[in-house]
Amino acid sequence: MATKLRQLYEGKAKKVFECEDPTMCIVSYKDDATAFNGLKKGTIRGKGVINNRLTNYLMQKLEKEAGIPTHFVQELSDTDTLVRKVDIVPLEVIVRNVVAGSLSKRVGKEEGTSLLCPVLEFSYKDDELGDPMVNDYHIRAMGWCSDETLEKIKEYALRINDYLVSYFKTLGIDLIDFKLEFGITADGTLVLADEISPDTCRFWDSTTHEKLDKDRFRRDLGDAEGAYREVLRRVFGDNN
Repeated sequence: MATKLRQLYEGKAKKVFECEDPTMCIVSYKDDATAFNGLKKGTIRGKGVINNRLTNYLMQKLEKEAGIPTHFVQELSDTDTLVRKVDIVPLEVIVRNVVAGSLSKRVGKEEGTSLLCPVLEFSYKDDELGDPMVNDYHIRAMGWCSDETLEKIKEYALRINDYLVSYFKTLGIDLIDFKLEFGITADGTLVLADEISPDTCRFWDSTTHEKLDKDRFRRDLGDAEGAYREVLRRVFGDNN
């Protein structure tokens, strides 16, 4: 079993440790919650365990059923997972299916407004700059990734969206929008990294439109813990 050695990185929601295998690392999920690029901070009890389980399960499904390569290797404990070490592409990839959040403000439409097709957006990963939105020209001009990698990211992101929208619909959940991150392994393979969880996805109950994600923390709606547990329950059943 892999062992945590030196801590390599600590982010808002996870810590990353090196292990005996230099091509691997261990991701450890935290209960810490942040919003608005870290301006709002708090704790959502149990979310580290929930996000770890959901991410690992969904990544395995995406690999097997949608052909998406991921960094997942093995779940080690309730909060720790062994993953392939990657160089993260410095882009947040946002896929939107329904108007919500910042898009609502930008286009002047009410949250919940349907979109005629999915919207793909990119943000440059830099907290100090506020993760500014960028486009293909910025990405090419700054050399953040190659044109070939960018096109593959777009292809993967839309394929992931198609799969997850259908999957969550069977659970009575609408996938409103979500954030993805990608990385490149030592052998040059582009893989899905980071996480897929109520931290990174907007989940709404398909019938009531109740928010089942970090918006409950972000907007002071209350019972964020209950919302995260509800997503876990719908994925794994009542025995979890």
